[in-house]
Amino acid sequence: MKVTNYQQATVNPSDKGLGALPGASVPLGDARRLDWNLLREDLSLPAAVLYRERINHNLAWMQRFVDQYGLKLAPHGKTTMAPQLFREQLRAGAWGITLATAHQTRAAYRGGVRRVLMANQLVGQRNMALIAELLSDPDFEFYCLVDSVDGVDQLGAFFGAAKRPLNVLLELGVRGGRTGVRDAAQREAVIEAIARWPHALRLAGVELFEGVLQEESEVRAFLRDAVELTRELVARQCTARAPALLTGAGSAWYDVVAEEFARAGEQIEVVLRPGCYLTHDVGLYKKAQTDIFARNPIARQMGEGLLPALQLWAYVQSIPEPDRAIIGLGKRDAAFDAGMPEPAQHYRAGMSMPRALTVGDGWQVFGMMDQHAYMRIKPGDDIKVGDLVAFDISHPCLTFDKWRSVVVVDAAYDVVEVIETFF
Repeated sequence: MKVTNYQQATVNPSDKGLGALPGASVPLGDARRLDWNLLREDLSLPAAVLYRERINHNLAWMQRFVDQYGLKLAPHGKTTMAPQLFREQLRAGAWGITLATAHQTRAAYRGGVRRVLMANQLVGQRNMALIAELLSDPDFEFYCLVDSVDGVDQLGAFFGAAKRPLNVLLELGVRGGRTGVRDAAQREAVIEAIARWPHALRLAGVELFEGVLQEESEVRAFLRDAVELTRELVARQCTARAPALLTGAGSAWYDVVAEEFARAGEQIEVVLRPGCYLTHDVGLYKKAQTDIFARNPIARQMGEGLLPALQLWAYVQSIPEPDRAIIGLGKRDAAFDAGMPEPAQHYRAGMSMPRALTVGDGWQVFGMMDQHAYMRIKPGDDIKVGDLVAFDISHPCLTFDKWRSVVVVDAAYDVVEVIETFF
């Protein structure tokens, strides 16, 4: 996938989490020239921090995994909403980038992405207009989902008038789940509706999101139905794209999707869409990865799996009681929907490097407010106001969206890049 040139933005030190060096202005990807170091306290904390070596490892690991099955990768960009990271994923071999909304798509386009799979319905006049504007670029390739006759007719009328043919994917759903057709009658009605707009809409294939299901047997049955349906649509010559697209896979079941969809056949191009693999975590997706290693031999043979690459660094702000430390980190900085941040590293000026924290240290976040976290400690622990503590997180999607800028550090904690987000 080609990545086009772009006008690179510059580091703005006034952004949340960045240093306060006056007049600093360098390209985001050349932040090393600023000579910032996290442990030297050149950054204003709290700060969201990515580890370059771990990001590189995760990029390569997931691309190798998908390649083992002969499939394509379109990572879900809503996790990071960082075009700089999108470009890294594309350079590593990704087929395209998955997104969820029209404005996310525009942000990715402006960041150089030229193939987008919008894993969502495109609804609303202004949203359609945004996409139509992007489709004026003949190098831009775009897909969105349909699951209703009303939705199809609205898209057909708009894109027919705009004379911008639109690629659509038939979305399959499950009863009690999210979007997607629920039965054969709904499915056929949508397919017939698409056929009524031959100059406006092109049925490119089939899409689903299996993450709403909890049991492996249910997931596999859903995926097998999707494979059979896609084969049927190709045989009936309902699809305008050759090969037809078949796409699924969030970050929890991507191995099962790979196994089932790899059997689809040569007339079908399979695209997987996990997003959280890039940074991984120590909660939701650590558990998912453990499950994947237990059931998937290819993943096990690939050596060390995905690594948590995102941490939040903050100061110990107060120790008002012997068993309690207050940290300058809160709900405005970290996800808390899938578990509290977990203390992972401790640093004080004079140490050569941070010390890793373990369960035995007994430090635990047990509550958060907007800008503060309550951390349980032991009376007599070697912890002081002004110490730096790094926290692992669960659910990277809802941590990234709290940050306009994220710093990338190397093994020496030198800042090598600043990543800009566009939520």
